[in-house]
Amino acid sequence: MEQGAILTSAGCRFCVWAPYRSRCELRLIEPVQRTIDMERDEAGYWAVTLPEAEEGWLYCYRLDGEREFPDPASRCQPRGVHGPSQIVGKEFSWTDQSWKGVPLSDYVLYELHVGTFTPEGTFEAILPRLGELRKLGIRAIELMPVAQFPGRRNWGYDGVYPFAVQNSYGGIRGLKTLVNACHEAGLAVVLDVVYNHLGPEGNYLTQFGPYFTDTYRTPWGPAVNFDGADSDEVRAYFFQNARSWFAEFHFDALRLDAVHAIHDESAFPFLEELALRTREWERELGRSLVLFAESDRNDPRLVRPRPGGLGLPAQWCDDFHHALHRLLTGEREGYYVDFHGVSDLAKAIAQGYVLDGRYSAYRRRRHGAPPEEIRRQQLVVFAQNHDQVGNRAQGDRLASSIDFASQKLAAIVVLLSGFLPLLFMGEEYGETHPFPYFVDHEDPELLEAVRNGRKREFAAFHEDAGGEIPDPAAEATFLSAVPQWESRHEGSRGVLWELHRELLALRRRFPILTPLDSVEISCESDASGLLRIQRKGAGMRLDGFLNFGQSASDIRVEAESVRIEKIVDSEEPRWLGSGALAPAYLERGSTISLPPRGAIFYAAWEDAPGDRKAD
Repeated sequence: MEQGAILTSAGCRFCVWAPYRSRCELRLIEPVQRTIDMERDEAGYWAVTLPEAEEGWLYCYRLDGEREFPDPASRCQPRGVHGPSQIVGKEFSWTDQSWKGVPLSDYVLYELHVGTFTPEGTFEAILPRLGELRKLGIRAIELMPVAQFPGRRNWGYDGVYPFAVQNSYGGIRGLKTLVNACHEAGLAVVLDVVYNHLGPEGNYLTQFGPYFTDTYRTPWGPAVNFDGADSDEVRAYFFQNARSWFAEFHFDALRLDAVHAIHDESAFPFLEELALRTREWERELGRSLVLFAESDRNDPRLVRPRPGGLGLPAQWCDDFHHALHRLLTGEREGYYVDFHGVSDLAKAIAQGYVLDGRYSAYRRRRHGAPPEEIRRQQLVVFAQNHDQVGNRAQGDRLASSIDFASQKLAAIVVLLSGFLPLLFMGEEYGETHPFPYFVDHEDPELLEAVRNGRKREFAAFHEDAGGEIPDPAAEATFLSAVPQWESRHEGSRGVLWELHRELLALRRRFPILTPLDSVEISCESDASGLLRIQRKGAGMRLDGFLNFGQSASDIRVEAESVRIEKIVDSEEPRWLGSGALAPAYLERGSTISLPPRGAIFYAAWEDAPGDRKAD
């Protein structure tokens, strides 16, 4: 049963699941005021069709002749999370009929928050920036959650109407316009969805049915009932939601937030069934569809194929970030205590997981499992994302903590890692405006609880929070998160932007830099802080050297080829480097000197070693 207010040729069909209610009435509010009894079926769905109902009408449901509530499957909340729902049609003039999606191995992700990515904070305001993102080499934009949340300011993880699109962003039509424009620009679109919990304000699902369970808890409140009594219809609600993003909104992928908080002990878990259904929808819609899971468990079963695994296509890899961040900043608080040096980054580059069953001091137990059967295209890596920036006390970005040479080094590590790279908005030019946590709850007690919770969190995580924590409810906190986009091509910011563009161009030019299964990868490190990366395959060999140490490293290059060609050198003057240039071509057994925070990559081709020239 499709829930919600659905316009058809016969009128508008209203359907809601309320299995334990003895009566359910449709209440029309504007422009018509009327109350209509709904009919119940055996599964507990209440429905009625009104031939005269039109787009734009406001309505709600009255349960047991008493309280009135918005539609749990509302598509629009024009008066906020506590107000009535609105009928919105599905019609839209799509022009992306030829779009077939982006192969998973080609994904280069750019995560953004709609409300702060532009000063206007709308879907429409993003449109003029799509061409520049494509020029940079981005292949997919990833939107933080857009489901209707309280107020106008929120990260999106407090959404309480999974089917409604935040009205202050531009609503359903604004979102469809953005997706359509992205496809026209050659960009895939990923939506972050939250299936592990709903926000605390405006969450009326419990009034309708057993959507939540007391068996489990999440850090953010009650867990969704995916495996208890009546869970079939709860799962159906979320399957309907996932399919709507693919089928109606034409999204290419969903990022599944914190799947470790989706508790499900059933024999056929929700995530496994969602992956299976997504493959069916892919065949039905005739284009590539992807699910990206976020998880902190380092559990390879998430992405292993069925049977034996859940069959999700890909997942985020936090260990890569933690190992890199620890090296670049020296921070040891919180979960960074588990990462010890360049050897851990070498391990992350080689296999993704660092904690693969070894002891975690942060958790005081062993953590993770060996990433067996995981393909490189199944791991998304990053130096920054909304969590790793915004969940810091001040929301400070990496560019505020490290020097320019280290920023270049971070870009090279992430973009040439051989995994799926992700950039967080503004990272490509070294944005220094923070991305702090912000909310706009109407409930004053809830706001105070959020403030106190943030203080407790950072008292435990940071020895020094870096000053007073920004008030998450203050508008100034929200405004501070708007990036300085207009300065992206100025000074060193322009150099860093151009470096990102060139690195992504190299990734397209040389298949050995993409997540090919046929490429052999080895990583070694030494006590001086030097990291050596070697790749073989796709008709060439690649040797990379990255110096995380405090002094220059002398490197002897042992190559089978007579001569190898330099393709990346962070010390070139155009990258504002030290000027200690390594030669463009190396003879066998050559020695080069690499300054601290320097990076250099050489390539040799199997077809004509020694004779290949730069394009």
